[in-house]
Amino acid sequence: MTTIDWSEGRWTTEPENVRFSEDGMFVTAVEGSDAWRITSYGFVHDTEHALLRPMVEGQAIEVSFRVDFPEQFDQAGVFVKADAETWIKAGIESSDGEESLGAVVTRGESDWSLSPVPGWAGRIATVRASWSAGALTIRARVDDEAWRLVRVAPLPTGTAVQAGPFCCAPTRAGLTVQFLDWVTTDADPALHAE
Repeated sequence: MTTIDWSEGRWTTEPENVRFSEDGMFVTAVEGSDAWRITSYGFVHDTEHALLRPMVEGQAIEVSFRVDFPEQFDQAGVFVKADAETWIKAGIESSDGEESLGAVVTRGESDWSLSPVPGWAGRIATVRASWSAGALTIRARVDDEAWRLVRVAPLPTGTAVQAGPFCCAPTRAGLTVQFLDWVTTDADPALHAE
C-alpha cells in the first residue's frame, strides 16, 4: 500500500477552501457543487470537487474521511472519471435525514443507489475502488469493520481514467470534509472472498 500525496492530484473544480494539517486535508465545498447528468432532474452538474490523478487497471485506491454530513445531499468519497459523460462517484451521502452508502454510475446519464448506514456519523469511512477484469468494484467500511460491497460497474480495459477523493455540497454553504488518507494498492484478487 502506497500513500498518495495530496499534491499529486488536480481538482476538477476548485473548492472554496483547502487547508492541510497533521490531521489531514480539510476541503470546504462551494455551495451548489455536485456531479449529476440528466436522469429525473433534467440538469447536468459537473462542479464536484474531485482531486484526481491517473489510475491504471490492476490498481485500487482507497480514500478515508470523517463522516460529518448533517445537511441534505452533503457527500464525500471516491470519484473515478474517464470523461465528462463517463464517471463514477461512490461514498457517503446525507439523504432525507440519514447517512447512506451509495454510488452514482454515469454513462451519458446518471443512476443512483443508496443504502442507509445508521451509526456511521462521526466515524471514519474508507471507500475503495478496485479496477480489474474490465470492472470497477466499490467497497466501503467504517473504522476497522468488515468491507461492504457497494457496486460493481463496467470500466473497460484500456480506458484512460483518473481517480481520487471528492466532496460536494449541492444544497448549502459551509460543508468542510476532513480527508485523512489517500492510498493505492493492488486491485482485489477476486470479487468475492474465498
